[in-house]
Amino acid sequence: MDLRRLTILTALLVVLSVAGVLALPFGAQTTVVNSERSPADTPSSDGALAGNVTELTITGYSVTQTWQGYFGNVSGTIQLTDANDNVFYNWSVSSPQGEVYASTNDSIAWSYVQCFNFTADGTYADDTAQAGATSLHGKNLTQLESEFNISSRDVDGVNETFSINGTHESGGGFNHSLFYTNSLEFSQGECLSTHIRGNNGAITDANFEEVLLYEPTTRAVIFTALLDEDVLGFDGKSHDFEMLVLEDGHGTDTATTTYYFYVELE
Repeated sequence: MDLRRLTILTALLVVLSVAGVLALPFGAQTTVVNSERSPADTPSSDGALAGNVTELTITGYSVTQTWQGYFGNVSGTIQLTDANDNVFYNWSVSSPQGEVYASTNDSIAWSYVQCFNFTADGTYADDTAQAGATSLHGKNLTQLESEFNISSRDVDGVNETFSINGTHESGGGFNHSLFYTNSLEFSQGECLSTHIRGNNGAITDANFEEVLLYEPTTRAVIFTALLDEDVLGFDGKSHDFEMLVLEDGHGTDTATTTYYFYVELE
């Protein structure tokens, strides 16, 4: 199945404007600019004639039932304030560096963030000592895919999309760049990651990178887009980020999944 098609099917433009500080993700204010999905293709045809047998080679596309796409631009302010948000000094940022985070959890203990681990034991034993490293006891691939009704046979599952070494179809053999979350350092290629398609469908190293993180005290899976500065995206327009998030659209499930957005500006 064409993963480029899957990536852009349910893309939603989000522009973020926030007040942030270095080394701590803040809740982001989001504005939905547009939401769209792929149109259905026109069917082809063949004239059937009684007595004939006809061999057909059929190629088709289908909308993913597993992923939602988000993309857009980020602006904001790096500021110095007191506990009441009284501003001592601030610096406006139109094309910031940093990360955009999306999670189904509305509260995350950022001090304990770690790499998601497909093979964690899933016992939810205390994993806080793994902050800045890789989860040992947290949610694993089987548990995560079960939450979103993903079959091990599905070609658009989580481990078909994210990997450590970037050898998955959409990864192009690239791994993620070094980045920081709440002053925790994640070295190049340390976590599961993917690369979203850019201009003309190209996969480019260090552009539109997404990392899969985890926070053990809230059992939060955190989709993390590393910010770019005005890079041409999948639609040929300039964007600061592109990211995928899980969403269960299998069978008769038409309910939406609420995601909370955070941003860390540098």
